[in-house]
Amino acid sequence: MIQRIQTIFLLIVVLAQVALHFTGLDVALFGSVYVIATLSLVSFLLALLSIFSYKKRMRQILLNNINIFINALLTGLLIYWLLNLSGGIDFPEKGIELAFPLISLFGLFMANINIKKDEKLVKSVDRIR
Repeated sequence: MIQRIQTIFLLIVVLAQVALHFTGLDVALFGSVYVIATLSLVSFLLALLSIFSYKKRMRQILLNNINIFINALLTGLLIYWLLNLSGGIDFPEKGIELAFPLISLFGLFMANINIKKDEKLVKSVDRIR
């Protein structure tokens, strides 16, 4: 069902990834390759796929775990970029991009916890039958 609490957490992940995609669009790490924008788009698509896989909870957990890995990679890349970025007047908003993968990680962890609770509840009801 779409009205579950984990859907709210996954929607938070979707919104954070959209925000990261548009704020981190100009970050070119390795030459002209936009790794941050590409990974945020992949994370966005995985979160959407996870929202609509609500009937298959184990697939949701797998998609969320892959998404957690991608967001951890995004966090590492953004930290690397921030450490190599020169400060000053050109980048007054230095560091705002790092908040979005961290918000996504929190949302994914909370979604996984609630999906596991649902799975445990379904198994206990099946055991009673």
